[in-house]
Amino acid sequence: MKAAPEAQKRLLDLAELDSVLDRLAHRRRNLPELAEIDEKSKQYARLATQVIEAETEAGDLAREQSKAEHDVEAVRTRADRDQKRLDSGAVTSPRDLASLQSEIASLHRRQGDLEEVVLEIMERREAADTKVTDLVAQRDEVRAALTAAEDRRDASLQEIEKEAGEVRGRRAAVAAEIAADLLGLYDKLKDQYGIGAAMLHGGRCQGCKVALSIAEMNRIKAAPHDEVLRCDECRRILVRTSESGL
Repeated sequence: MKAAPEAQKRLLDLAELDSVLDRLAHRRRNLPELAEIDEKSKQYARLATQVIEAETEAGDLAREQSKAEHDVEAVRTRADRDQKRLDSGAVTSPRDLASLQSEIASLHRRQGDLEEVVLEIMERREAADTKVTDLVAQRDEVRAALTAAEDRRDASLQEIEKEAGEVRGRRAAVAAEIAADLLGLYDKLKDQYGIGAAMLHGGRCQGCKVALSIAEMNRIKAAPHDEVLRCDECRRILVRTSESGL
């Protein structure tokens, strides 16, 4: 392939712009916020699950407390009713009186036992409610940190995309100056090796950093200035400049 030396040198400008785009893409993929967002998202998911579990437990205890309080009230109502019968004098039989008094005493003991149950449930419910409050606070704190990290990520991505857009514009302008066949070869090599063209500097290919042999340097010296050369080691386009050591 033949191409004017100046056109070949423009490939170095293109390669530099492509390197900038590659660095920006690497920066985009490796933003520190991405790891933070991943970590905070997992934390948030765990805490959200724990909040649901704690709220379920607190709800169950609330229903259990309500049932226990209802049982206490039912026993109290029955004891009050029996006490009123006893106080009314309607029961006159000694046997019936003894039975009624025994039942009232039994109901009072039952009421006391049930009130102990209510107190125990209330303590458990208070602990469960505190747990819910703590977990909700932790979840909301992580959510705020996650949102902040997402905002920083978006700002960084916007900045990177702005810079990349400017570089792509400059690249398009440079590419428009290069013949289609030379540009096509460059792009093909870039897809294969990451860098499509490299400078020959001081007898060394700047793409693979390999020093060329004397025989290879002599071959390059003898080649026409418009011949498009390739590095024998890395196969990239080898661009000759005043710094090539020829």
